[in-house]
Amino acid sequence: MTDSFLDKAYDYGSDTRRLYDDWAASYDAELSKNSYVTPERCAKALAAHMDDLAQPVLDFGCGTGLSGLALRMQGFEVIDGIDVSGDMLRKAAEKRLYRQLHQIDPGAELGSAPGDYAAITCIGVIGAGAAPLETFDIVMDGLAPGGLLVFSFNDHTLEDPAYEARLDAYLKAGRAQLLFKEHGPHIRGRDLNANVYVIEKL
Repeated sequence: MTDSFLDKAYDYGSDTRRLYDDWAASYDAELSKNSYVTPERCAKALAAHMDDLAQPVLDFGCGTGLSGLALRMQGFEVIDGIDVSGDMLRKAAEKRLYRQLHQIDPGAELGSAPGDYAAITCIGVIGAGAAPLETFDIVMDGLAPGGLLVFSFNDHTLEDPAYEARLDAYLKAGRAQLLFKEHGPHIRGRDLNANVYVIEKL
């Protein structure tokens, strides 16, 4: 798999829409073959901290719907998805997991009001080879106080201290509280791990 998209992703540059459009047809198969487990880890962590799984959840960077499937498997009932890649969204639509799916431009606002969603997921979305750090602020702006965010930083991303520093800034300023943090497997077939976090906006 020396020419796989997994090999290319972390050095692809800034055109993430092109990367994920090109990857859409083979994404599920490649991630399944390499045992991509972060969606399941994130969905379980979020479910453990939500009282009502019928509340709407926004799957930010939903891709082909692997994260939506993990959320459904944990009992979440109302899931909307947004992504920059139209080709990925078409694959997600085929799974019939989402209430609504919308394409957004990189760096754009969510298109929803704070409080529309009880939780937002950013599963394998922010970091090296994916959305930039500023995405964290966009997503936090989309939550009302009491809203939850589950997200992951893989080992490549954690090599840059700016990512956890952004989280720490929110925590130290009293803008969020950390409910869960765990380092564990991300893509087992590549021996790659990730931190999974759940935070509450204050």
